[in-house]
Amino acid sequence: MAQDHGAGQGNNGVFTPEFEANPHPIYAVLRDKDAVHAIGLPSGKHAWLVTRYADARKALADPRLSTDVRRFGHLDAFALVPADLRRAMTSHMLNADPPHHARLRRLVADVFTPRRIEAMRPLVERLAADLLEGIDPDRADLVRDFAAPLPAGVLCELLGIPAADQDRFREWSTVIVAGRLAADRFPAAATAMYHYLRQLLAAKRRQPADDLLSELVAARVENDRLSEDELSSMVFLFLVAGQETAANLIGTALYLFLRHPDQLALLRQRPELLPEAIEEVLRYESPVEMATHRFVAADLELGGQAIPAGDVVLVALNSANRDGDRFDDADRLDLARRDNPHLAFGHGVHFCLGAQLARLEARVALAAALDRFAELRLAVADAELVWRPGVLRGLVALPVRLCPRDLVD
Repeated sequence: MAQDHGAGQGNNGVFTPEFEANPHPIYAVLRDKDAVHAIGLPSGKHAWLVTRYADARKALADPRLSTDVRRFGHLDAFALVPADLRRAMTSHMLNADPPHHARLRRLVADVFTPRRIEAMRPLVERLAADLLEGIDPDRADLVRDFAAPLPAGVLCELLGIPAADQDRFREWSTVIVAGRLAADRFPAAATAMYHYLRQLLAAKRRQPADDLLSELVAARVENDRLSEDELSSMVFLFLVAGQETAANLIGTALYLFLRHPDQLALLRQRPELLPEAIEEVLRYESPVEMATHRFVAADLELGGQAIPAGDVVLVALNSANRDGDRFDDADRLDLARRDNPHLAFGHGVHFCLGAQLARLEARVALAAALDRFAELRLAVADAELVWRPGVLRGLVALPVRLCPRDLVD
């Protein structure tokens, strides 16, 4: 396993308050120096940080870099909770290698076919319209009032989770995603979500309904089906990863539109560019800061650096997506960018299964918001905005002043 010498070496500016506020200047310095850097994790462990695009793409697809926590254990906040709870919330695809990973993905793949995703459009449109209708233009927070509740509502309705429980899920998932940065609250939040999911799964097993949770309970390929731990872990993954990342994508897109009025004007003039605009937001400010931990299963060389078996590798997605060797004018937001093979959804066997759902939610949400509001302005100074710490990247709040289009027309 990795040694505990990372903290003594420093962390090259990573995981500092300055990094949480804006990681890109630190990433730029690191990319200029080298492709791979020794850093210390918040846990005190040693790790290697991959910063350049070519090496990041290679690392994400390298079978010698394992995500199987059954072999290597947990370095995140789940190490703080009992083993039975860890198994019930982490036995999902992101923590598995082939062939176990392929088995889990196959059992849930039908949920995310293009046809099923497109069939969700009316639901997303209805929820977006309802949320926008309820926003107070003079006291709006587009994260609290729109970006966060939209994907939460979509997932909860699809899975068959009662609307009355959605606020609790948001609170639990926020703590869980923060991980060690909310270590004092993490065990209670994880335990509460675990017990709720087990009760809900038992109810769906007794009385199936027309929802995806009932489908997951019944899912099987030949004689294979999800175990109880795999079921609760899969739902946990959908609710936390899917909910938080989509919320960050929508909130960050609205923020970037406000910060780049020329690009917003272009998008209003050419609304057909919205799909390209979303891909550019994903590249420019990925909702996932770093990919999940990779554990080195066999000695390897990456970016010219020899990395021994047992060490930990982190792939900095937000750094790779700003690599000037791959993207022209990489630090410029260009909503019309065409050549855009970003890594925001990963690469290789762990490419995000919910990527198309996140894209659908973002397209519907952003189109609806831009159609409803003729003018959007930040209600606070840019320096007052706070970004969430941790492996995901998104704003805590986005206070704005809005001018509804009907007041202009």
